[in-house]
Amino acid sequence: MDPITAVTHADPYPYYTSLRARSGLAFDPKLGMWLASSAAAVAAVLAHPECRVRPAHEPVPRAIADGAAGTVFGQLMRMNDGERQRCPRAAVEPGLQLVPAEEIQQRVAALLLGLPRDTAARLHDCQFRLPVAVVAGLLGFAAHQLPEIAGLTRDFVACLSPASNQAQREAAHRAAEALSRHFEALLDQAPVSPLLQRIVNGFGRQEHDNLIANLIGLLSQTFEASAGLIGNSLCALLNDRQLLADLRATPNRIADLLAEVQRHDPPVQNTRRFVAAPCRIAGVTLEPGAVVLVLLASANRDPQLNPEPARLLLEREDRRSFSFGSGRHQCPGQPLALSIASTVVGALLRQTTLDQPIAWTYKPSLNGRIPLFTPLPESH
Repeated sequence: MDPITAVTHADPYPYYTSLRARSGLAFDPKLGMWLASSAAAVAAVLAHPECRVRPAHEPVPRAIADGAAGTVFGQLMRMNDGERQRCPRAAVEPGLQLVPAEEIQQRVAALLLGLPRDTAARLHDCQFRLPVAVVAGLLGFAAHQLPEIAGLTRDFVACLSPASNQAQREAAHRAAEALSRHFEALLDQAPVSPLLQRIVNGFGRQEHDNLIANLIGLLSQTFEASAGLIGNSLCALLNDRQLLADLRATPNRIADLLAEVQRHDPPVQNTRRFVAAPCRIAGVTLEPGAVVLVLLASANRDPQLNPEPARLLLEREDRRSFSFGSGRHQCPGQPLALSIASTVVGALLRQTTLDQPIAWTYKPSLNGRIPLFTPLPESH
């Protein structure tokens, strides 16, 4: 196993423990990059100003640089540092904090009515389509537009992975163009939704293209992270039928489950940082051009961060986690993501979807841990 294949392994956590035992920050000659595996090293790398989200020589991946997806990518706050990250974040984050939980519940309930009855298709849509549709609806898209917006977001997200192929990249360019047109039309309507209005107010008039790109980014960040968070929460319940029964009896604890799963089995297992200038972290000198693979999932299970880290504890005191990032790049939509995921999982618990035997594999990915479910035939 290595830190890349660990992401989709059935149980990568003993391997992460072995990495922490060797060194919090160590060089992997096979991967050609540094591995930050301890909580202290991960915190230091994420906080250091010389550890950037993109390499200086390649702010946009070459494979998509010449198309619409590359244009969007280059303006995303999560793919920039400094003012190009701080200003969009300041515009987007306040509105996300003010979305009422009741509105999320209403939107999830309405969208669930339109999902297929087939278990596999239903779970897939709950993971991949429904969260994006909720956010798109909050931004003001009409109900009949939501399936198309979710599909375009899926196509755009594929280009964010270095493992994407030519066909996926071409589809991502088309999706970026189409999503841009949809947001242009949405912004021309009056009045816009309360969430969209708050975000628009945060951007200056000269920042129209940046606004469009980061609205697309809001959908794309929702897509796989929500799919993994919902999916891994369902895995926790399917692995522990007593926990499933307990939460059905006490549904007010579902939010605690999601808060613990995002630490215990996070949807984003790692992220990367690129060293822009010489710096010293965790007793190691890093040179410009060095790449650090930041193992968020390993740090979450560091006993220096959380006591009894391997246990899934709903009532964990002082829970600490790097799953949504840290510092200047901490995800601005964390409360919204947890609220949507909790509502979706709660709705599934009220149904019989999880009562039959279900197996899963993990979607191929370099950093995302996203289960794909398959119902098993019942034995007689």
